[in-house]
Amino acid sequence: MNKAIFAVALVAGMPAIAHAQDTTTSSETATAPDGTPAFGIEPYIGVMGGYDSYDRRSEFGSPRGGKMNGGLVQGVAGINVPLGPVFVGAEGNVAKGFNDIDWEYGVKGRLGARAGDSGMVYASAGYEWVNGRRAYADHSDWIYGVGVEVGPKDIGLGGVTGNSGVRLRLEVDTYDFDSIRPMAGVIMHF
Repeated sequence: MNKAIFAVALVAGMPAIAHAQDTTTSSETATAPDGTPAFGIEPYIGVMGGYDSYDRRSEFGSPRGGKMNGGLVQGVAGINVPLGPVFVGAEGNVAKGFNDIDWEYGVKGRLGARAGDSGMVYASAGYEWVNGRRAYADHSDWIYGVGVEVGPKDIGLGGVTGNSGVRLRLEVDTYDFDSIRPMAGVIMHF
């Protein structure tokens, strides 16, 4: 079931990426849609919170029919490299878990499009290590996700922080299509 939900979310996000790419004209190629230079390096850090829930049939299922799940508080750090209306990036994360999850940490690459004045729509893929508690063993595997970042200009607060600064991030990841991991948080771009 988690695979189907993730696939629907991925397909639903694709039109937004395509629309964001189509809105750039040839006269705008020197800058990104938010007015920043079209090429450069944008570092960021952030704090997020969410919940990770694994399928019973995954490697995190228990013989008694239970499944591993728990809340997460996560720190992220990374860089984006804008390439006109699109961007590529790399990100690392460390999450402290609660309930059945002890720690999660990993790295992933991101690819996406600028949207609006200070927003982003992206897809990501990488590798994640998960440390379980109680009877749940430690495992590692691929992680995939989609997400969006919304900056102050996109929600009517244009003069608050300018193009860089605080953005709200919403994302959904899946650990090898065996989990659903919705996260939300605040990202600070420099």
